[in-house]
Amino acid sequence: MIPVSESLARVRPSPTVAASQRARELIAEGRDVISLSAGEPDFDTPRHVKDAAIAALEGGKTKYTAPDGIPELKAAVAAKFRRENGLDYTPEEITVGAGGKQVIFNALMATLNPGDEVVIPAPYWVSYPDIVRLAGAEPVIVETEMAAGFKLAPDALEAAITPRTRWVLLNSPGNPTGAGYARAELAALAEVLLRHPGVLVLSDDIYEHIAYDGFTFATPAEVAPGLRDRTLTLNGVSKAYAMTGWRIGYAGGPAELIAAMGKLQSQSTTCPAALSQWAAVAALEGPQEFLSEACATYRRRRDLVVARLNAIPGVMCPVPEGAFYVYPSIEGLMGRTTAGGRRIETDQDFTDALLEEQGVAAVFGAAFGLSPHFRVSYATSDAVLEAACARVAAFVAGMRG
Repeated sequence: MIPVSESLARVRPSPTVAASQRARELIAEGRDVISLSAGEPDFDTPRHVKDAAIAALEGGKTKYTAPDGIPELKAAVAAKFRRENGLDYTPEEITVGAGGKQVIFNALMATLNPGDEVVIPAPYWVSYPDIVRLAGAEPVIVETEMAAGFKLAPDALEAAITPRTRWVLLNSPGNPTGAGYARAELAALAEVLLRHPGVLVLSDDIYEHIAYDGFTFATPAEVAPGLRDRTLTLNGVSKAYAMTGWRIGYAGGPAELIAAMGKLQSQSTTCPAALSQWAAVAALEGPQEFLSEACATYRRRRDLVVARLNAIPGVMCPVPEGAFYVYPSIEGLMGRTTAGGRRIETDQDFTDALLEEQGVAAVFGAAFGLSPHFRVSYATSDAVLEAACARVAAFVAGMRG
């Protein structure tokens, strides 16, 4: 046997990746499967972004770069933060990583020690707690309520903070719920955080440009300037510009933190891919019409999925403010038995049976820390979503008990 490190033993495989992989396996076996498990835009990367990568390739820009990003990309990131978020960062306060996940990994690994705590509202993106555990620290999960919009309340945040708290992680609009914090809601959380000067804030803004119905995006360091010097403002090109495979994330934060993260990155990936960095420059500096066009499409798809799921007895689907997920409750289906004879005791039972009996892949709510729910990604075509929702409806209609 190959011994596994204690650090790695604390980590689970990603449930979202596992769900997508199981769907691919069934498709390879010839099964008719609709996968709604991956959080990935179905749009192609904009043409001018691809052209920039081709130009960089033909121009010989294929060598190692500075560990945390080429100057041109750092300048583009700084301009983006000034233009869209009212935040001023110097190049020394900006880092670029191989995806937003690496930026989060770098920040937590560079700052956490055994015994430290990280406050994470649930539902949460599946990787947050496991990155914390990998760093030897403890995730402190604070459950939110669907009736409250899946948002962390100030009093719950205050109660979760202890002398061991090192970070608070916020994600708005969020994965898996699509919930977004309004400016006033962030200001109320900031009042709590300002009373705890030793607590760092990680604001995951990766879905900033996918927001609906007049929801106005805001970020903590913008809303509460007093938090700027201990806030890491994270973003990237993956979701907004349909560049998931290009693997570019970025963040702005205190220079001391950015330097520590760069030191870690220099001993891991060395640097983000050079061609991807040049593509990201084009994404941030080039035409931005793609963002509003994609958002309008996502809004239409959201409305379709919410309406179809809410028409199913036993399913309650809130309307999200952003991102491209819904997180319906299936509390009304617990204890029932499927047409295939499976008793539904957990939300994983539900998604496993849904995949096997109807060929629809989704992710169970326990993976995100709050049950009984399941997550659907609507980053796919209207026709696929209509077919998937019809299968979910048929699956539920076949239940008894």
